Amino acid sequence: MPHGRILVIDDEDSIREYLSMMLEREGYEVLAASDGKKAVKLSKRESFDAVITDIQLPGMTGIEILGSFKESDPTVPIIIVTGHASQESAIEALNLGAFYYLLKPVSNEELKQVVRNALEIKQLRAEKNDLERALHPSADRDMIGESTEINSVFELIDRVARTSSTVMLRGESGTGKELVARAIHAGSARADQRFVSINCGALPETLLESELFGHVKGSFTGAVRDKRGLFVVADGGTFFLDEVGETSLAIQVKLLRVLQEREVVPVGGTKPTKVDVRVIAATNADLEHQVQEGGFRADLYYRLNVIPITIPPLRDRRDDIPLLVEHFLEKLTAGEKSVAEGAMDILTSYEWPGNVRELENIIERAVILADGSEITAESLNVSIFPERLRKRSRAAGPGALGVSGITLDELEQRYLLQTLEETGWKKKQAAEILGINPSTLYRKLQRYGMEGDVQED
Repeated sequence: MPHGRILVIDDEDSIREYLSMMLEREGYEVLAASDGKKAVKLSKRESFDAVITDIQLPGMTGIEILGSFKESDPTVPIIIVTGHASQESAIEALNLGAFYYLLKPVSNEELKQVVRNALEIKQLRAEKNDLERALHPSADRDMIGESTEINSVFELIDRVARTSSTVMLRGESGTGKELVARAIHAGSARADQRFVSINCGALPETLLESELFGHVKGSFTGAVRDKRGLFVVADGGTFFLDEVGETSLAIQVKLLRVLQEREVVPVGGTKPTKVDVRVIAATNADLEHQVQEGGFRADLYYRLNVIPITIPPLRDRRDDIPLLVEHFLEKLTAGEKSVAEGAMDILTSYEWPGNVRELENIIERAVILADGSEITAESLNVSIFPERLRKRSRAAGPGALGVSGITLDELEQRYLLQTLEETGWKKKQAAEILGINPSTLYRKLQRYGMEGDVQED
C-alpha cells in the first residue's frame, strides 16, 4: 500500500473532494486547500511529500504557489493539473521546478502513476543524499561537541538545512561559522551543487565587487576579459558571505538586488543574469548598531536575517574542549599523542578569545614542540609561551598564580606576545593567526600595556 502525505489545491469543491477521496483510497494521507494563501499558510505548519495544484486560483496562481513551495522546500514535487493550459505557463512551471504538468481532464490512472513516480523519485533522492553523506563525511562531522549550547546549534542546522531560506550566522571569530554554513549546505537539497565562500572583509571594495558580481572586458584597468562572478559560479548551490558587515554601502545595494531580484549585473555591464543561489551570511559585528549608525542598510539586514543562528563562543561551552582537543590530536597525530590532566586544566580554564580556531592552533603548536607522547602543563607553559612573560609570571609571586602556576591573564599575555614576536609585531597578521579582529587585539594590548611596539601592516 502506498504511503505519503499529499496536499491538493483546487478552488472547485467537487474536484478537490474527488481528488482527495481517490488518493485516500490509494493509501495516501491527504490535506486540501481551496486557494493559494490557505495552502501556503498550511505549509508553514505541515510538511508534504507531494503537492497537486491547479493554475487558476483565487489570491495566488498555481505558478506563484509553485515558487513559494520551492522556496521553503525545494525537494517537494509539485504536480500542476489545469484546464487552462498554455505553452508559456507550461514552460514557466517546468523552469520553476514543477515535477509534472497535466491537462484536464486527467484519467485516474495517469494521475495515480504521476503521484507514484513523484514519491519514488523523492525517496530515491533522499536515499542518495543519505548514502553520499555516509560515504563522504560532510563538514558537520568536524563540528565537535556534546554541550547543550552546541547541540542547540546542531538542531537548528538540521531544521534549517531542509529549507532554502537565507540564514544569518552570528558569532565571534573562530567559532566555526563556515563549518555551520557547510553543514547546512550538506544537509540541503543543494548538497550535490557547489558551495562557494568569500570573506568580504579580506578584499578591497573594487576587487570584492568584481569577485562577487563579475565584470566585463574593459570595465576597469586590468579587465582584459569577461569574468564570471561568484554568484554565477554558485548558481544552483550555496553562497557563504563571511564578514558581510565589512561590505560598503555600494556593495550592499548590489547584494540587495541579488536577494530581491535573484539576478546579478557584472561591473561595467548592463545585462542581468538570473541566479538561483541560497545565501548564508555571517558576521561577528553588531549589525543592528551598524544599521542605526547608517553603516549597514536596514533593508539588506532584514533580507539576510531571515533565520538567525548564534554560535556560542568556546568559553561558554567548556565541556566541549576535551572533545575538541581529542579531535585535533587525532587529526594531527593519529592518536599518538595525548594531553596530561594538568595541561587539560589549563586548556579548559583559558578564556579562548580566538575560540576553536585558537585552540586548534595551540594544539598544533604543542604537538610540534612537546617532548614525548604527552602534552604536559609544563610543555604548554614553557614550550609554547615565551620566556619573557614566564619571567614576569615568576616575578608576580605565587599568590598571583592560578591553574598549574599561571593565571589566565598571564596565559593570554604569553600567547599574544608569542604570536606578535613571530609576526614581527604586525597587528593585522597577528590578529589573523589569533582568529580575532585587529581592533580586538589592540584593545587587549592596551589592557596589558603592550600596544607600544605594535606595527600597522
